[in-house]
Amino acid sequence: MTSTRHDGDSWDLASSVGATATMAAAARAIATRADRALIDDPFAEPLVRAVGVDLLTQLASGEVPPGDLVEQVWIDVAKVRTKFYDEFFLDATNAGITQVVILASGLDSRAYRLSWPAWTVVYEVDQPPVIEFKTRALAELGAAPTADRRVAAVDLRDDWPATLRAAGFDSARPTAWSAEGLLGYLPPEAQDRLLDTITRLSAPGSRVATESKPNPQPGQEDQTKERLHRISERWRANNFDTDMARLRYYGERNEAAPYLADRGWVLNGITIRDLLATNALQPLKGDDLRMGDMLYVSGVLDK
Repeated sequence: MTSTRHDGDSWDLASSVGATATMAAAARAIATRADRALIDDPFAEPLVRAVGVDLLTQLASGEVPPGDLVEQVWIDVAKVRTKFYDEFFLDATNAGITQVVILASGLDSRAYRLSWPAWTVVYEVDQPPVIEFKTRALAELGAAPTADRRVAAVDLRDDWPATLRAAGFDSARPTAWSAEGLLGYLPPEAQDRLLDTITRLSAPGSRVATESKPNPQPGQEDQTKERLHRISERWRANNFDTDMARLRYYGERNEAAPYLADRGWVLNGITIRDLLATNALQPLKGDDLRMGDMLYVSGVLDK
């Protein structure tokens, strides 16, 4: 059984928070097979296969249909989320930004699959075992980075800016930052520290992209936990032991968009609801309506 999150906890790509990166990659593999016009991640399936969780491999490869395990809404969200961040990075680098930092990079393969401008340096920040695994797995696949890929193998709870600088990061140059699918897995105060650190390390003209979730109304978190428990029961019935409700931090927190705006970032945002509509995907319904107001935000530092 997955344990509740606590300070100093650890994981790999087959357990706890690490497994969510593998589950997200499985969703990208399913989405890629279904709709390459919106998402084309050729490394998602082989990376999931390399992690070695049988059920996730079967889902990623199409051997097992998504069914109730990976609901269509999550496949559609994988499509629009991947497209949002792909476009963010390419817009930033085509505008002349030469440094990219992907925080909690997990099984993200953008350093290998996007058509980066020739001068781009992509820094990936994640725990050492995760970085080492992905680097080795992609090398064994014969994949080569399409940018100058550099790694900062460090836990975000440690002094990751020092490790990033040691890899060559220059805070005097504008940077494009992503914190994709990350903030909900941080305690509220750690989220603030992360956003403060990004701001401190950013030269004027830097860009950032992340999600900004409204604080829940009374009773909504209990409903969310109950739904996650039901989903986890279905996964466990198929021999994948997870408890997704235990992986997140709950309670009031600063919403990312206004927090960043207060620190000099000029942001634009679009809701999941509008992203789905813009890309001609099915609208949310039922329990999924609550996620519709989550914003995908991106913007520029003006300081």
